[in-house]
Amino acid sequence: MADPQVNDTNQIIQEAIEPDTEPGDEGIGEATISSYCTSIASEVRNGRIENGRVYASYGQNEYALPVDEDEVDRIDMNHAKYTLLQEDKLFLAPLAPDPQNILDIGTGTGIFAIEVAEKFPSAVVTGTDISPMQATWVPPNCSFVIDDAEADWLYKRDSFDYIHGRDLYQSIRDWPRLIQQAYTHLKPGGYLELACVWPIPQSDDGTLPSRENSAYVEVCATFQEIAEQIGAAPDAPLSYRSWMVDAGFVDVREHVFKLPTSPWPRDRRLKKIGAFELVNVMEGAQAFLLRGYATSLGRTREELEILLAQMRKELLTLRYHSYVSL
Repeated sequence: MADPQVNDTNQIIQEAIEPDTEPGDEGIGEATISSYCTSIASEVRNGRIENGRVYASYGQNEYALPVDEDEVDRIDMNHAKYTLLQEDKLFLAPLAPDPQNILDIGTGTGIFAIEVAEKFPSAVVTGTDISPMQATWVPPNCSFVIDDAEADWLYKRDSFDYIHGRDLYQSIRDWPRLIQQAYTHLKPGGYLELACVWPIPQSDDGTLPSRENSAYVEVCATFQEIAEQIGAAPDAPLSYRSWMVDAGFVDVREHVFKLPTSPWPRDRRLKKIGAFELVNVMEGAQAFLLRGYATSLGRTREELEILLAQMRKELLTLRYHSYVSL
C-alpha cells in the first residue's frame, strides 16, 4: 500500500479514495448497490463464527458472548430465573399503569421486551441489540432495532418512561456515558433499571473453597479477568448506584439478591432458582469464557474444556452452599 501523504504540519492525509466506476450502466449500478447493502445486512444477521460459536459482527466493541441458538435458549431460561428471583415480577421500578414509551437496551432474544409489551398495551416498546437474535412474532406494540447502545442515541430527549438493561456482560466499555445517555432520554419522572449478576461466588457457611481448590471459583475469576482485559468493567454492578447519582438520578434504590448457584437451599423457591442457575452455569460457562480465553488470555480451548469439566463435577455434588449477588 502506498504511504499516506504528510503535509508540513504533520497532519496525515489519506490518499484519495477511488470510486468503483464499473459497471457504468445506471440500472446495473443501482442493482449492485442493493446487492452490496443486502450483503452487509446478511453479514450482520449471520454474525461471525469462531470456535464453532456465532458472535455478533456489529457494534463498535466486540461482544464476548455468542449469539447462536444455544445462547438464545440460555437467555430465555435466564429470564425465567430473574422473574422468579424477583417474586414473579418482570421489573422492580414502580411504573405507572400506562407508560407510553419503553426502551430495552441489549435486549438479546427480546423476551423481556415482548412480555413488557404484553403487560402494557399502551406502550411502544423498543428493544435494541447488536445482533438480530430476536423472535419474529411479537406484539404489535413491540419492535426490535439493530443498534449499539454505546453509540450516540438518536432518540429524542425526554422520550422514554422506562429504560431497562439486563446482564450486559462484557459489552459496555463506558458505563457513566451510557447512564448519562439514559438520563438524557428519559422523561422527567422516568425510570432506569439496570440488573446484572456480579459473578463472585460467596458462602455463608464456609463451604466454598478458595480459587486454588475449586474449578468453579477459578471459572468465575477467569470471567472477571477477561472482562478486565477487554475494558468491560468486571465489577460494574457495584457502581450502578453511584453512576446513576452522578448522572443526576434521584431516589436511586438498590436491590441486592442472593442467587444460589445450585439447588442446595431448603426453601423451594430458592431451590428452583438454584436449579436454573446451575443449568445457566453448566451450559453457559463455555459461552462466557470461550472467546476471551483464547484472545485475551492466550490459552487453549482444550485447557478451558478441562476446567469446565472439573467445574461441572464440583457443582453437581451440591457441597458448595454458594451464591452470587444480583
